[in-house]
Amino acid sequence: METVNYTRVSEFVLTGLSQTREVQLVLFVIFLSFYLFILPGNILIICTIRLDPHLTSPMYFLLANLAFLDIWYSSITAPKMLVDFFVERKIISFRGCIAQLFFLHFVGASEMFLLTVMAFDRYAAICRPLHYATIMNRRLCCILVALSWMGGFIHSIIQVALIVRLPFCGPNELDSYFCDITQVVRIACANTFPEELVMIFSSGLISVVCFIALLMSYAFLLAMLKKHSGSGESTSRAMSTCYSHMTIVVLMFGPSIYIYARPFDSFSLDKVVSVFHTVIFPLLNPIIYTLRNKEVKTAMRKLINRYILCKEK
Repeated sequence: METVNYTRVSEFVLTGLSQTREVQLVLFVIFLSFYLFILPGNILIICTIRLDPHLTSPMYFLLANLAFLDIWYSSITAPKMLVDFFVERKIISFRGCIAQLFFLHFVGASEMFLLTVMAFDRYAAICRPLHYATIMNRRLCCILVALSWMGGFIHSIIQVALIVRLPFCGPNELDSYFCDITQVVRIACANTFPEELVMIFSSGLISVVCFIALLMSYAFLLAMLKKHSGSGESTSRAMSTCYSHMTIVVLMFGPSIYIYARPFDSFSLDKVVSVFHTVIFPLLNPIIYTLRNKEVKTAMRKLINRYILCKEK
């Protein structure tokens, strides 16, 4: 068999979100304002949960981990995207592309598994209230979070292993503002159907199955809570928490299913969905939780008054 010599691509060129200078400046202002406004909010959530002695419930421990993952996830693409608005030729090295791809799938999959853990936490709190403290003890919470990270790592390693073995001989232009599998696979100098099939199965099927399972579990919990709707404020708070969780599940899994649970063909909405999936929704997720949680909002006000306003006085 004749050996084919490929010239290895050393860098990729990103097309970005727009080629128009004025549009790029507008997008830069919007995304920078959003990023600088929401990012401190997520950090405040983590600090509040860590410092307030009343927020020791497993739900808040998991929420702090979610906020951390969301900060990390959005920061994988947002800083480079903001810098690239002022660069005429947007370039990312091959190794940088693989690193970005790895961390996107590592953190993204970890967050999906963590949302599943949070659903289990709500099940234990609502359906087994008398045994909740025993079931969701600190040790089990740490183990479940560690397993979520491990699952994300394994998933990401599979994606990277499929990509690095592909030959890239040109072209090297990615029609996006960041590196992801759906873009990189399209420009490989080989038949990528087997790799696409594995990736769709790995990313797409996991997203669909987890999404359906989570929606069904929260629907079951809400049905149980409505049967006990007369039990007062505790039931109302539990229902509010479930609605918040369902909102995050839809925001997290909806774009993921759109991107990965189909053939890797290009569509007009791809960039818009990717921006919401990688930058906007991850930063908003913990905020949505806290807007419906009186305990966290009260603790945040106390933290601000104690460490910020008092120092100003």
